[in-house]
Amino acid sequence: MKFLKLIRVQNLAMIAFMQYLFRYTFMKAGTYTELTPTYNFLALSHLQFFLLVLATVCIAAAGYVINDILDQETDAIAKKRIVGVTITETTAYNLYVGLNVIGVGIGFYLSNAINKPSFATLFILTAALLYIYSTTLKQIAVVGNIVIALITSFSILIIGIFDLVPSTHEGNMLWEGNKEQMKQVFSILTDYAIFAFLINLLRELVKDVEDTDADYAAGIATLPVLIGKNRTMKIIFVLSIVPIVLLAYYLNKNLYMYDYVVYYALLFIIAPLLFFTIKSWSAKTQKEFHNLSTLLKVILFLGILSIWVITYATTHHA
Repeated sequence: MKFLKLIRVQNLAMIAFMQYLFRYTFMKAGTYTELTPTYNFLALSHLQFFLLVLATVCIAAAGYVINDILDQETDAIAKKRIVGVTITETTAYNLYVGLNVIGVGIGFYLSNAINKPSFATLFILTAALLYIYSTTLKQIAVVGNIVIALITSFSILIIGIFDLVPSTHEGNMLWEGNKEQMKQVFSILTDYAIFAFLINLLRELVKDVEDTDADYAAGIATLPVLIGKNRTMKIIFVLSIVPIVLLAYYLNKNLYMYDYVVYYALLFIIAPLLFFTIKSWSAKTQKEFHNLSTLLKVILFLGILSIWVITYATTHHA
């Protein structure tokens, strides 16, 4: 259990679930055409896709491990320290190296399997960026929040990069026959990545507010340490309006004809976001900050789950 807690197994399960959901609902349905009735243009086999998910999860887990190794002082103040208490620092470093080796190694294999060896650099860069985040960027107000939110949203885009991009080149019959459809699939993945980025950015900021006292004692200059909890929550309040507006616009422009997609989005995504916005204005206590952070995690899950609702609506729409 101590190892599962160290690598944040719940968050890793969320990443894996998200990737599988996109691939086996939306992407599978979106790549079934009259031109290719028994074959779609996804590049990875079932086993290779499993390995892609495993590589993503391993590198993310390594990021959590190195973060806890370097955050021992802050975690001790916040009374949530794992490394140096239930797990030795040496064991944690070995786990960090092992997870990265597995993740990057799988990345090299998959990149060569789809004849895109240069794609292996994506895994190396992600692992390196997570290390830089933990050692340097985390201590720079807002910058660290943006970086970690970008890395999280990239776990959606990487599906398209490995499953679609290998087929997108001139002369490929699948690309020539399905060019617009493949572009649309990648475009929708990008839209969800933007949504994930915005929600994760809000959550990272809320978590900083929740950890303000520990970060201040450890000398980490997060936004709430620099300008105070109250002002940071007001910034979060304003920022939380952005995804609400974007979602309302997106629904009105692209999905207005699918009634239950609109109902789902209004009830399970926009309404909770509005509740978050209202509560963020008046939140004062640690419990309230923690509840807001948890609410954002739920909103992200429900938002990702909407791809199944949209896929069902679009494939069964008369």
